[in-house]
Amino acid sequence: MANWRQQLILRFQERDSNEVQKYKDIILQNNRLMDNVAQLKADKLRISVENEQLRSAVANNTGPAGNLAFLTLEKKLLSQQEELTELHKRKGENSQRIVDLNIRIEELNAQMNDKDRQLAQEKRSNASFRAEIKMYVSSMDELKRLNTTLKDEHTALQLAFSSLEEKLRSVQEENYNLLERLKDYKSRDADKLNEENESFLRKRSDKVRRELEDAVRETSRNSSSPISSEAIDCTNGIDISGIDCDLHIPPMSMNPTNMYAKFEAHEGEVSAVRWCPTEKIIATGGADRKLKLWDVRKRSPEQLAVLTGCSQGINSIDFDSTGTYVIGTSNDKGVRVWTVADHRLRHTLTGHIEKVMAAKYLHEPYKIISGSHDRTLKVWDVRSSACIETKFVGSSCFDLVTTDSIGASIISAHFDKKIRFWDIRMEKPINDLLLPNKITSLDLSKDCNFLLCSVRDDTIKLLDLRMNNILRTFSHENFKLSCDSARVGFNFDATRIASGSADGSIYIWNTLNGRHEELLKGHSP
Repeated sequence: MANWRQQLILRFQERDSNEVQKYKDIILQNNRLMDNVAQLKADKLRISVENEQLRSAVANNTGPAGNLAFLTLEKKLLSQQEELTELHKRKGENSQRIVDLNIRIEELNAQMNDKDRQLAQEKRSNASFRAEIKMYVSSMDELKRLNTTLKDEHTALQLAFSSLEEKLRSVQEENYNLLERLKDYKSRDADKLNEENESFLRKRSDKVRRELEDAVRETSRNSSSPISSEAIDCTNGIDISGIDCDLHIPPMSMNPTNMYAKFEAHEGEVSAVRWCPTEKIIATGGADRKLKLWDVRKRSPEQLAVLTGCSQGINSIDFDSTGTYVIGTSNDKGVRVWTVADHRLRHTLTGHIEKVMAAKYLHEPYKIISGSHDRTLKVWDVRSSACIETKFVGSSCFDLVTTDSIGASIISAHFDKKIRFWDIRMEKPINDLLLPNKITSLDLSKDCNFLLCSVRDDTIKLLDLRMNNILRTFSHENFKLSCDSARVGFNFDATRIASGSADGSIYIWNTLNGRHEELLKGHSP
């Protein structure tokens, strides 16, 4: 406290010294002028007295000598008056200077008072800042102690995380091995079952063929007419190995003619349907944001599950090759993966900025590729639910297919009328094919030799991928694609194709001769 008072006194003394030093000469000069003025006033009074005395003497003594003395005194009086006038003038100037200097002193005093007030304010602010600094220093010390504690906890959690990550990795490896073993067992069971079915169907086919030949011979003998080779080989072009006389199921290569079942699947329109590859289950997706699983072993399908998680309508559905997982893409810009067995949502893949139109497995069950209206294809690591690669196409993607479960090659259909062929290891497409209009969907034959694509000019193109050219074009005068997401598909042996039309009908063509063979009705336009 005493220190700042002493400093303030010193500053006042320094200020007084500086201000007095500036005006000291002027004050001394003014004092001298005042003394001179007083002296001149005394001289004036004395001269006035002398003048009166001289006037009285002159009045008494009016001679030449008196006149000369009078003139001398009068000249002296005039010079004294002039000197007095000059002194008055100088006095006025000095008085004005004194007034100006006093005004300047008052201004400087006002400035000094402002500076003093600012100094006091700054001192108060300085004291407040010092208090805040002390508070911040104490807070910083507390934060340092807290940071040390958090670092210790983070180290402990990191060690625990590393341990758990190692356990997770081992469990994932074990799970992968178990899945591989399960796939191997299922493959063996499927091969064995296929062999048994093929043997049974072969025997049944031979039996039916013999019965048909016997019937033809009997008819020939009864009609006494020659039998052409076409009549004998009446099953040419039809795989009758699938005939089951007890169940009355037509051969698989025959075209369907009647509706098997009809049921209400969703509250709004149905936008996607997919068969499970291993079970008699179909998955449907609709505008009501739900993906449903149905058991279709009976004519009245039974709903198995409702898979939720999407916030907008479903666009496409796909299963993995084992039927364990089902993928759904949605208008909400996401891709979701559910398990078929327990109906649980396992993964949600987000990263597209527009609706996702299609998604397929690349490397089961670890990678998925998706195509979107945002003109990109994205490759996802399912284990981390993260996008690991983005392919910038430059045109909206409507559909895509992969050539096998390993996903070495990808084929995508786009708004710019191009089909693009990709090697997953390369950033750019290795080839593309330009069609007359935008492509709405793709389907690949099981041998991966033929590609089917529906085009917005109301035609369907069959491509030979070995020659990379268009093999056939299918159309019909009444066939119209209803929208940009209209689908087309092969049958099991790629001898037939089917596609829905805007009039609610399903058109079936023969891929061998290109003829339209069947028209199925049952949907409303």
